Amino acid sequence: MLTDGERRLIDTATIRYVSAATFWELSILIGLGRIPADDRHFMLPQGLELLPVEPHHCQELVSLPQIHRDPFDRMLIAQARADDLVLLTRDAKIISYGCAGATCASVNP
Repeated sequence: MLTDGERRLIDTATIRYVSAATFWELSILIGLGRIPADDRHFMLPQGLELLPVEPHHCQELVSLPQIHRDPFDRMLIAQARADDLVLLTRDAKIISYGCAGATCASVNP
């Protein structure tokens, strides 16, 4: 469940994205049987834009420190940094990369 502050951040954002990496991770988790198959997992929620994985995101990924090995989290961080986006998360490992949480005005150091 979202906190009031998280909900405000989402509601006031001019553009909200879901990374294509999220759909990729979901497909792997479904294939492994870790979450149930459901076509709704692959529907882009209304009001959200798809953020494709682009070459400049991959280039940013190369520069990330090896804090942890989750390739999907690392791509989300790289996308946020490369495109100067705020990554809303409570994940301590993601936050440990630096300005990647909801309280950051910018994710570029």
